[in-house]
Amino acid sequence: MQTYRAILKGNRLEWSDAEPTGLSPEQPVQVMILDTPDSTDPVDRGRRMAKALERLAATNALSQISDPVTWQREIRKDRPLPDREV
Repeated sequence: MQTYRAILKGNRLEWSDAEPTGLSPEQPVQVMILDTPDSTDPVDRGRRMAKALERLAATNALSQISDPVTWQREIRKDRPLPDREV
């Protein structure tokens, strides 16, 4: 699957980057539209992040993790730090 950036205006896509090569104008192409917010306001971003975390918490998505510290070390493949106890 290739990713191309474009902006949807009405029923038309306008390429943000270079137009993809090899696409025939007559050939249908399946697309997926992601609505990305324009706001870079830190307060707005914080609210959106809090809302996403609330939805994640409501699903108990991480409830199967019994020891979060061990899980994080395994995921990040942390190495022991000098002069620190494990």
